[in-house]
Amino acid sequence: MEFPVAVALAESVPTLPTGPGWWFEPKFDGHRLVMYRTEETVKCQARSGRMVTATWMDLAIAAQSMLRPGTVLDGEAVVWVDGRLDFAAAEARRHATPRRASALAAEYPAYYAVWDCLAVDGEDLRARPYVERRAALLDVLAGAKPPIQPVPATEDVEVARVWFEQLQAQGVQGVVAKRATSPYGAARIWRTARHSESVDAEVIGYVGPAVQPQRVAVLLPDGRRVLSQTVITPVAAELARHITQAGPGRPARTDDGEPYTTTGSGLTVEVVAGAARHAPVTVARVRP
Repeated sequence: MEFPVAVALAESVPTLPTGPGWWFEPKFDGHRLVMYRTEETVKCQARSGRMVTATWMDLAIAAQSMLRPGTVLDGEAVVWVDGRLDFAAAEARRHATPRRASALAAEYPAYYAVWDCLAVDGEDLRARPYVERRAALLDVLAGAKPPIQPVPATEDVEVARVWFEQLQAQGVQGVVAKRATSPYGAARIWRTARHSESVDAEVIGYVGPAVQPQRVAVLLPDGRRVLSQTVITPVAAELARHITQAGPGRPARTDDGEPYTTTGSGLTVEVVAGAARHAPVTVARVRP
């Protein structure tokens, strides 16, 4: 298996899919983490492919004695504070300097919520269906105790709906749906229903032609700079008027490194944005 691993992603959906062949997992609010156990050590990779072992050293140390060499896992590094997932605490750890990392690990110990097994004993499992990888995950983590444990999973959509409604108080951001037969791949192969809210955001840029923008870059109230999902035609037309009047922009990137072209200030849009850092942002309308 080549590293860094290109991670699988999820497409946002308004409701959970139904029918045979779906499995469901709670969606934890933290930082994506691929962990692989080599013959000598444990390495941790972020969603972007950057190595972040020093940031999550407490998890790497725990995995050193727990995992067999040649094991590769995918999941979420999370922090619990007072019985609730605390994304701000996880974010503080992510941005810590090496000197601060060990101190923050003591203050905010991390947990690894694992949802996929990509390799066992050096054998690449990504081409196998989800249910087989799930079985391998449970075998690899049989008897595992915190801070590394598999996420719950169910075939029962009614159980998943209970999770969606009742686990929000604990900071769980939604539910992920996965096809039982699906392999693991670097695409939006999963479906995620998230708790979300409508907020106003400043338009700071766009993707695509100025006369017909496909997506917009927005500055959210919490300071995140993100790209929206594809905008619908009527909204794109309103955005185009502002963008063309503002004149040429310059290349820039979002907080996640996605490229866009800047535009002048003064335009606000209403967006539906999940609370999680990587939750999709949908433009509902342009504010007058």
